[in-house]
Amino acid sequence: MQLGLRANWRQFALLVLINAFVGGMVGLERSVLPLLAEREFGLASKAAILSFLVGFGIVKAIFNALAGYWADRWGRKKVLVAGWLLGFPVPWLILYAPYWHWVVAANLLLGAQQGLCWSVTVIAKIDLVGPKQRGLAMGLNEFAGYSAVALSAYGAAALASSFGLRLVPFLLGTALVTTGLVLSLFFVRETLPFAHWEAQQQGNTTPRQNWRKIFALVSWQDRRLFGISQAGLVNNLNDGMVWGLLPLWLAAHGANYAAIGLVTGAYPLVWGIGQIATGGMSDRIGRTPFIVGGMVLQAFALVGFVVGKSFALWLAASVALGIGTAMVYPTLLAAISDLTPPSWRASAVGVYRFWRDLGYAVGALLAGGLADSFSIPTAFFAIAALTFLSGILAGITLRPQASLRQIASGGEKVWAKQCWWSEC
Repeated sequence: MQLGLRANWRQFALLVLINAFVGGMVGLERSVLPLLAEREFGLASKAAILSFLVGFGIVKAIFNALAGYWADRWGRKKVLVAGWLLGFPVPWLILYAPYWHWVVAANLLLGAQQGLCWSVTVIAKIDLVGPKQRGLAMGLNEFAGYSAVALSAYGAAALASSFGLRLVPFLLGTALVTTGLVLSLFFVRETLPFAHWEAQQQGNTTPRQNWRKIFALVSWQDRRLFGISQAGLVNNLNDGMVWGLLPLWLAAHGANYAAIGLVTGAYPLVWGIGQIATGGMSDRIGRTPFIVGGMVLQAFALVGFVVGKSFALWLAASVALGIGTAMVYPTLLAAISDLTPPSWRASAVGVYRFWRDLGYAVGALLAGGLADSFSIPTAFFAIAALTFLSGILAGITLRPQASLRQIASGGEKVWAKQCWWSEC
């Protein structure tokens, strides 16, 4: 058994491909569902339109946490296969939905599928590459997932003009979920032994923690892990708002399906491609500069969507938002992995992803309420301010981390808890 990207490139590449199918399942909805709600189901309230995202975010957050716990207990592969099975009915429910709550129910299943499948592909890659290349591994993982989100979003919008808003999610979704299930069931190998072997090689004797203790440490007790978790939540909070409100904002200003697909697709495409560079650079430079700088850049990009009044400015804001998110997304995952030992790392990643993806639900509720009570620009300005403050808070809570040499050697300094008070 050997850790490293080169030594395990076949399984790593397979997991990258599978995560692209996972991302594609979400992407086909990003440019279609808000318009489907408004034009086929007649929903006028922005909060009602974003109801599908509230359920998706809550369920995905819960299943992220469960995925980490189950992956530590039962292994990675079983959880991955279970996720694909949960996602299998999603495209059929959207195709035959007579009422909007059928679509909401489909997104509950989609949230469960995303929580299990995406979490496990992250954890399995961390298992395979070891401590020296975590940032690069997370960059490649998120590149595959969010590039697929972008391509799927653009493709769904382009096809919707010819085949209708409802048929496209069914056709693409069925192909994606079937392929992902077959690859996971017959070709993925279990990676939990790699985590056990890493702990042995490092001489790390940290015992496996109680899950409630892990949840408390990652959520609030350890100030560094708290800083990472709150940044993840706010990052997905603004992503949820963009997912739900940006297509409606663009359509209200005369953009056609193709233009909406291009603007909404550019953001996750830049986000996806950029993570290859930012993840690897954070291995060498450090995590904190990318986290703080990325959150601040996201805030300015959100303002750009409502200040800009042309397609070119909307596209520029989308690209800037993608760059900011690329700086943050893989770096937060790598930072969580740096600061937790192999014995309970999967559970810690699951708890972080719980808070991060709960941001979808919080963002949908907050953005929908602000848009209904005031206006869509008010929602964008308010959440841009919140994103800026989150970046500043991350900079305050994330002290300079141990060197990569200390991380690679598994030194106790890396995993020493830094609590808000003397004991936690």
